[in-house]
Amino acid sequence: MWQRSVCVGLLALALGYLCVLGPELPPAALRQLSASLLGTLRRARSLEARTVAAWQAAIVRPARGWARVAVGVNACVDVVLSGVKLLEALGLEPSDGKNHAVLTSRQDLREAFAHFMERGAAAERFFSDAEAFRDIARTASEHPAAQLYVGGNAALIGQKLATNPDLKILLCGPVGPKLHELLDDNVVVPPESMQERDEFHLILEYQAGEQWGRVRAPAANRFIFSHDLSNGALSMLEVFVSSLDEFQPDLVVLSGLHMMEGQSKEMRQRRLMEAVASISDIPTDIPIHLELASMTDQDFMSNIMHQQVFPLVNSIGLNEQELLFLTQAASGPHASLASWSGIPDVGVVSDILFWILKEHGRTAERASDLTRIHFHTLAYHILVTVDGHWGNQAAAVAAGARAAGTQACATDTIDTSKVFLKAPLEFVTSHTEAPSKISLNPDEPVVQWHREGISFHFTPVLVCKDPVRTVGLGDAISAEGLFYSEVYPQ
Repeated sequence: MWQRSVCVGLLALALGYLCVLGPELPPAALRQLSASLLGTLRRARSLEARTVAAWQAAIVRPARGWARVAVGVNACVDVVLSGVKLLEALGLEPSDGKNHAVLTSRQDLREAFAHFMERGAAAERFFSDAEAFRDIARTASEHPAAQLYVGGNAALIGQKLATNPDLKILLCGPVGPKLHELLDDNVVVPPESMQERDEFHLILEYQAGEQWGRVRAPAANRFIFSHDLSNGALSMLEVFVSSLDEFQPDLVVLSGLHMMEGQSKEMRQRRLMEAVASISDIPTDIPIHLELASMTDQDFMSNIMHQQVFPLVNSIGLNEQELLFLTQAASGPHASLASWSGIPDVGVVSDILFWILKEHGRTAERASDLTRIHFHTLAYHILVTVDGHWGNQAAAVAAGARAAGTQACATDTIDTSKVFLKAPLEFVTSHTEAPSKISLNPDEPVVQWHREGISFHFTPVLVCKDPVRTVGLGDAISAEGLFYSEVYPQ
């Protein structure tokens, strides 16, 4: 670090000396020397500082922004604390990890937490035993280190969007008294959406390098579990759709489908078909963004894809776990990949995103509304759009990446001393067709490429060295990306 400071100081002195000698030098020589020194000075700045400066120039508001956004339908109160501290408070000893699709006991919780902590991966699970969950939730909420926040994808997206004073936000979901107290004043909650008791979700966080017995976390992340019946049944979906006539939104953001995994297969299938019918009632001139979340049932994921949910929405937000699960559920490209190893390969991610839009998005032969996917992982983001439907996506992907850096570090602006560039500096854009090889330039951090009428916008993320809070990061990213996006009238 001190070497860079000395270098910058010497370059500044050199530029000052040039200014003094300027009248005695030929103009062409002065221009060449000045440009050379300025270029060297620019490169002497850190990669992180150059990326932030370039983002600032790239992030501009769209020509036609949103005024009113309706968000639904999952909402709750998040109880956030260290997973290791909670497990210790519950008297649970460290154990080997084991994945569980549904948690039925404290033993399942212990094994599932160890499984995902060891991988540094985010996950969300349903806890089926109501009484056992209440006991665990009581211990968690009364822990001295516990913090209570707005929770649920819809509520988190609504809360993030509400920080923009130009927007009016409608939030529809199971809103109890504590959640209502925590919401921004700019968020409107329909009376029909209020209920007597809050739904609580337990967010067990862990830091990079943290250990629990033999398990060591390679990256900071969180494990979420709940016994949430209201959100699990999408109980507020019909209320949400019926509220749209009066609110008249420019954009609808929908989330919570993943919460239905805790239901029986028959109940889940019936409710999904009812959800499809309700979503179909939303006027077609209002764009819909669907935010996905962690799932474990491949049949259910396949149903969401194929039973007219994807074709009904214009945009999807998801992370690397959800993307891989999606291609595995539908036997898409790279479906044989069991899990990601380190940073997800950009070419593999690009192939899967391309396949989703080609198989389920709008084409000349298919009347689907799906034209946009916002993919986010720890090290980078990619926005993929069908050409002719969305604008300002370079700004949108940069804004989403900036939001990741500020929210994880809990700063208003990115502090370059607290973040680092983790994205690959070189990557290929595909593994299924003749690829392009791209070298990342921090002075132009938004990279664009095209493939058969589909545009890709890539940008790195400045990863927080010591993250303060990881929960809700994906929701903040999607909200910020949507805020800077513009949809073209069709």
